[in-house]
Amino acid sequence: MKPITIGKLRGLQQCTSPRGTFTCLALDHRQNLRKANPAFVDDAELSRFKVDVTAALAAESTAVLFDPEVSAAQAIAAGVLPGRTAFVVAVESTGYTGDANARRAQIIPGWTVEKAKRMGASMIKLLVYYHPDSPTAAEAEAFTKDIAAECIQHDLGLMLEPLSYSLTDAKLTSGEKRYVVVETARRLTPIPGVDLLKAELPLDTADTDPAQLFATCAEVSAASVTPWILLSAAVSFETYQRQIIAACQAGASGIAVGRAVWQEAVSMPAEARVDFLRTTAKERLIRLNALCTALAKPVSDFYTADAPFDWYKTY
Repeated sequence: MKPITIGKLRGLQQCTSPRGTFTCLALDHRQNLRKANPAFVDDAELSRFKVDVTAALAAESTAVLFDPEVSAAQAIAAGVLPGRTAFVVAVESTGYTGDANARRAQIIPGWTVEKAKRMGASMIKLLVYYHPDSPTAAEAEAFTKDIAAECIQHDLGLMLEPLSYSLTDAKLTSGEKRYVVVETARRLTPIPGVDLLKAELPLDTADTDPAQLFATCAEVSAASVTPWILLSAAVSFETYQRQIIAACQAGASGIAVGRAVWQEAVSMPAEARVDFLRTTAKERLIRLNALCTALAKPVSDFYTADAPFDWYKTY
């Protein structure tokens, strides 16, 4: 097992189930939600949606993933995030700069790792656009190292979310997606300060063969030196369930689920939205949490912390 600091270990413990598995409720979406519902162009409307989702679902998750602009502080101020539920805050701006075939991520102006620590976050999340063969790959690696170093400085856990993209105008084939996701895990998870990988399915989401899903997820497990969790990528709930089973059986430590649980609520009026979230979406999340608790690989299989009696003198 890999040694980890007390602060980072505590953050991981706060974000996981008693067994050490993740069922993170993802609510850090910004631009894609504004595109899905024109009303969400208004910050107040987007924030209201996220507060509604948090109120209905946070208690069924092990942690909630927020953005700092319209959800993290707002959910706390509204009293809808249970005190026992951990939260993770994104630090990257929505979208990317540069060419579509050579993408660059950037930090939200005015936001820092230190501020996330100060507001009580258990971890931060960093999204990077990454293709191992891109001309901006080295730049993305350096960017990740810089943020990871800040997390080490503040002893705050880092959830890294690399998003793949094509180097041509054509969509990545399933084989190309497999290469990119697995190679990304191999290259980025050894960066000091990276504690958890939030990974895409290493196949096209249309691929549903259980044996293929298991085999490719096992490749991610073999390539990653940190625990990893599977993002939902807006697939249907039924599709995501199948992916979770394969991923967790292949060594994943859980999930970060957003739209697969609550996506229908995006276009609903407020009253119908709240009813849907409290019933259908809640039932879905409870089911996924049970799957992860039963099947996922706990973080205690990855990390250990040393606590000699004089540890605080050099902390």
